[in-house]
Formats: sequence, structure tokens, C-alpha cells
Amino acid sequence: MPTPPGTPTVSVVLPTYNRGHLLPRAIESVLAQTYTDFELIVVDDGSGDDTPAVMARYDDPRVRYIRYEPNQGANHARNVGIRAASAPFISFQDSDDDWFPEKLAKNMAAFETAGPEVGVVYSGYWKYVDANENRVYIPLPWVKKRDGWIHEELLRNNFVTTQAAVVRRECFDRSGYWLEGLPGKQEWELFLRISRDYQFRYIDEPLLNSRYDPTGISENRTGIYRSMERILELHHDDFAAHPAILAEHYVRLGLQWARAGEFAKGRNYLRRGAALQPGNWKYRAAAAAARFGEGPFNRLADLYLARDAAASRP
Repeated sequence: MPTPPGTPTVSVVLPTYNRGHLLPRAIESVLAQTYTDFELIVVDDGSGDDTPAVMARYDDPRVRYIRYEPNQGANHARNVGIRAASAPFISFQDSDDDWFPEKLAKNMAAFETAGPEVGVVYSGYWKYVDANENRVYIPLPWVKKRDGWIHEELLRNNFVTTQAAVVRRECFDRSGYWLEGLPGKQEWELFLRISRDYQFRYIDEPLLNSRYDPTGISENRTGIYRSMERILELHHDDFAAHPAILAEHYVRLGLQWARAGEFAKGRNYLRRGAALQPGNWKYRAAAAAARFGEGPFNRLADLYLARDAAASRP
């Protein structure tokens, strides 16, 4: 369906909560885009800081500000933004990150050459991993398939960050909106659903900075582990069709929960992972070490998690 005259092609949704001190950098990186056919919808998820005053400084007609109370989480804010959006394409920004000026232009140029089977265009990005400005390029080398039907590759782990993606509006109607109440890994859960129904197109260059924030959701480790459990439940049939992938997730969860003080839960996941891949001696060793108590287990976990950090999620 053609869009009505005056309707922007892209709606940029930016959820924020108590990030008034960071918000201008994120907003200005959107307003500085060389591609100008967009609206920016800033959704204030019940902030208690100076966010309303910060937003009052913007009189650009492309900027819309939605505020509500009380705080209901980033996924709720994103869904509010999608429902308020008028464009056929939805892009997402986070309040602590910044886009490069040609990000939207390159995303939309990729859509111009893509068929309707492509629902998401995304790119690489720089991920800052600590307060010392150390950064890595994502996706990491272990990602083998980044274009086309990438559902199986996404089952291994997420490599599509929210801020790098532009999504056809119809994807949310067909595959569903953001899952509210999930404390972590929200983008992975969403893109797992969309990747069942649509192909993805990848731009192999960094088009944004994903900044390090020690107060961000990625630092809520137990929340991330619970989210992982929830995602494995929600998408169990897909994971079960790939037992090697499911076993890897069980073993990783087992090590993480055990190190987080939930040793009995961790030991159970280790057993499940080893049972799915009885020929994997590393999994059998991890399950065996757990049977001998926390001391032997922790020594093995140190080695495994040090290796696993190189393949951490975006």
C-alpha cells in the first residue's frame, strides 16, 4: 500500500528512562542523518529526571515526544512507539548510543534492492565493552550466516542489535511486537520470531556506536539468565530441532547459574546439556565436576567462561 503524502518513510523509536544526561547525543545523531525522510518518536518511560526539560529544547518538527507514568520497561516503550508510528519502516535508537550520519541512508538503500521477503536490514557496529573505551566489531567472526534466512544462526546467539536494525512495519503485525516483561535479551527474542517469517539483509560495516553503560540492562546478569530460560521455553521447538545448539545453551546456563550462587540449578542444566550431547567430553566433564561439588566445578567454569566471553551476545 502506498503511504499517504507527507508520511515519513521511517519512524525512529527511541525509548528512554532517566537518561536525560545522555539523551541529546542519541537524538542529535538521529537528526544529523543524511537520510531525512523520517520522524523521531522519543518515548519517555516515566523518567524522574530532567528528561522533559531536555526534550523541551527540541523544536524540530520531525521530533515527537510521548511521556507516560509509571515506568513500564523498555519493551513497553518500544511498543508504544511502534503503535504511534506513521511510517512503513521502523528503526530503533537507544538513549545511550549514537548513529553514524549515513546509517539510515545505507539501511534504506539496501531495502530498495530487496524483495518483500526481506523484513530486516541491519549492519555491523562498534560495541564498547568497558569504561576505558575498549571496543569490538559485532558481529564477531563466529557468525557464519548473516544474510537471508538466518533463523538457525540466530538460535546460536544474537548478533543483531536493536539500534542497527530497520524493520518493515508489517513484521510486527505478522511476527508480533516486543515481548514485555522480559528483563534481558529482548532483541534476540524478537528477531528469533521475525527470522522465522522474513529474510534479513546485512551491511558489513559499522554504522553506529553501542556505548558502555554500567547501569544498563546488560549488567543485570541474573535477569539475563532468567531471560535466557524464558526464551528457551518460548522457542523450545526450534531449539529442540537443533540439539547441539540447545546443549550449548544448557551448559552455558549451568555454568552461569552455578557461578551466580544457584549451584543446584546450574548442576541440573549441566546434566541436561550433557545428556543431549553424550559424545561431547567437555559437557560430560562439566556435569561430572558439578557432581564433585563447587570447588572442582569452579575451576572448570573459569576455563570455559573465559573462552565463552569471546562469543558473548551483542
